[in-house]
Amino acid sequence: MAHRLALATVAATFVLILFGGLVTNTGAALAVPDWPTTFGYTMFFYPWSRMVGGIFYEHSHRLLGSLVGLLTIALAVALWRKGGRLRALGLVMVVAVVTQGILGGLRVVLLKETLAIVHGCLAQAFFALAVVAVLLTSVSHRLPVQGFDGALRRLTVAAAVLVYAQIVLGALLTHAGWIVPHLIGAAAVFVFVPLVTARLRRTRDAIAAPVGSALVLLLGLQLLLGAGSFVSRFMSVWIPGGQATMLVLPVTHRLVASLILAGAVVGAVRALSAGQSYRPASGGTPTHVMRTQPSLRLVRG
Repeated sequence: MAHRLALATVAATFVLILFGGLVTNTGAALAVPDWPTTFGYTMFFYPWSRMVGGIFYEHSHRLLGSLVGLLTIALAVALWRKGGRLRALGLVMVVAVVTQGILGGLRVVLLKETLAIVHGCLAQAFFALAVVAVLLTSVSHRLPVQGFDGALRRLTVAAAVLVYAQIVLGALLTHAGWIVPHLIGAAAVFVFVPLVTARLRRTRDAIAAPVGSALVLLLGLQLLLGAGSFVSRFMSVWIPGGQATMLVLPVTHRLVASLILAGAVVGAVRALSAGQSYRPASGGTPTHVMRTQPSLRLVRG
């Protein structure tokens, strides 16, 4: 049950991030001027017939946020029964989703752009937490960790931190126009993270190796989306598709960033599990996660 709830939370959060991107890039952030009500209506009873234009994006974003909140509470209850680090993870997720809801509301009430930046960054962090919940409750995570050493563990953690820092710089670009730091961060990501993914692919770990391969593909796609988003926003050139393309590019860029962060965090969590003992997600006898070591064999001449 916990694993299915975690998957549902990840899926709902991903759609929520999609609508958050649509809200930001269509200028619909303040299409609904009040909170927690919607034009005086209780949020859940606002007429569907009036959800047009920017109101559709903003109000849908609020409804999806409520859905994610409910799923998170249900997931936290399921994780509480597991105990240990899963219980702690559930509590952190509840605190994060409540904080995120309050930040979203205050953004509307106080009209502070800083709150929009924090709101966007916390959304990505919460998505990463939900992905971690999926990983830790999965059957695959109980398989022995293979191919990690101390250096690779540190590299995977650094990669996850770097990707998240770049997402923060992306939010600063979107809301404050900080283009140069974002370009520098992008260069760092596209140099450092592929090196880490090459190491991950060589581990032959059941989870880390395919995640490393997926990250390479996502980074290539992200490079194209980033270039397209830059051209559409900062250069006066004709773009096929016009306004539709100018909307799709940055929104998709944001979604792929979420997936890259998720992959980097999965790699880091898997790496940190190397050499540790933990209790399987379904309960039962603790399993020791072992690293594979090269074997030495004496050969008689």
